[in-house]
Amino acid sequence: MRLIFTANLISMIGSGMNSAAVIWYILQATHSEVSLGALIALQTLPSMLLLPFTGVIIDREDRRHLMMWLDAARAVIIFSVALLVLTHRVHLWHVYLMNVLVAIGFWMFFPTVNALIQELTPDDKMLDSNSLLLAALQGGWLMAGAIVGFVYNHIGLGGVLLIDCASYVVSIACVFYVRQGRVTVRRPESAPAELAPESGSAARYWRELGEGYRYVRDNRRVLLIGIAWALFVAAMMTQGVLSAPLSDRILHGGAVGYGWLNGGWAVGAFISVFYAAMFIRRNGANRSVTLTMGVIAACLFLLPVSHWLAVAVAIYFVMGSSRGIGGIALSSEMMQLTPRHVMGRVQNAFSFVASGLQICSALLVGEAAHRDGLMYGFWMVGAMYLGAALAAWLPVRHGVVEVYGTRDSAAD
Repeated sequence: MRLIFTANLISMIGSGMNSAAVIWYILQATHSEVSLGALIALQTLPSMLLLPFTGVIIDREDRRHLMMWLDAARAVIIFSVALLVLTHRVHLWHVYLMNVLVAIGFWMFFPTVNALIQELTPDDKMLDSNSLLLAALQGGWLMAGAIVGFVYNHIGLGGVLLIDCASYVVSIACVFYVRQGRVTVRRPESAPAELAPESGSAARYWRELGEGYRYVRDNRRVLLIGIAWALFVAAMMTQGVLSAPLSDRILHGGAVGYGWLNGGWAVGAFISVFYAAMFIRRNGANRSVTLTMGVIAACLFLLPVSHWLAVAVAIYFVMGSSRGIGGIALSSEMMQLTPRHVMGRVQNAFSFVASGLQICSALLVGEAAHRDGLMYGFWMVGAMYLGAALAAWLPVRHGVVEVYGTRDSAAD
């Protein structure tokens, strides 16, 4: 777990810098929120073609090996574009294509690392493991957000991409030493039997794929928490369309202001690691998600009228803290409810939904922000967080009694 923590911490420093630098580069090149919306949508569209199928791979193969291969592929892609930038041969379409290819790896990487953490963690330690993972992700994002706004003007996009590439190399080295050999998750004896080898690999593949979707369909709690997670992820990704224009056009903070906003979000999320587990155990996972998603929505409704950078950074801090608690609650609840041998397929089912939502919301938010004003974009993203709050609240509304770690549901 320490090695996974270090790998994700270092990797997120590079990825966070990459994300912020690319968004700022495209905004400065096009001066259009529509372009940023198109970037978010293009990052997601190819992944939708793969997500329905890659869950089977995550559940079949050694998740540690998959993490290393995904990191290696993304490092090669980013290094190639960094060379184009440094030799002044880069075009805007190169940057868009890089983000599309890297995003495919992103959408497969995080279900893989979540499944690996679930595989390595005892049932009563899920909250602690998810807090550790979030500490790594947000700790890296914190450092990235604090760094990129201040160094971008000195090293440019090419330098940032080289840093990201180096972070993947360190991540691969850490994951390599997590364990030895090839390890896959065994199916429990109570699970439906696999088809015989003579049935053919295609038949077994489609059976395994259908098994994951049937599990989601037949488990209402998993379905609702997955919908909340999909809305949460789509809203969080779509939010990237608005932060840079907020700094540039309302706060007049430029790249440095954008760095402060990212830093405020990351500091809040990182600090939340220290009290998230206590908060979730006290309130239950569903209530924790409802409360935190509601807080983020309220903050987004306030942001367009916050004309001072310090106020906006404080609001981003509150949103980041709420994101930390809500994200840990959602991930831990999903791990508690889902058997290990179908975790990859269940996660990917909801990742597919999140991807579709992200494509639509990114394009709509970018167009609304560019045509009608940033306020409307913030309100649309806030409404998505409210949808996540509602999905998490429904099991509580229908009589689910929950003390974290044990459940009793009158509805089920």
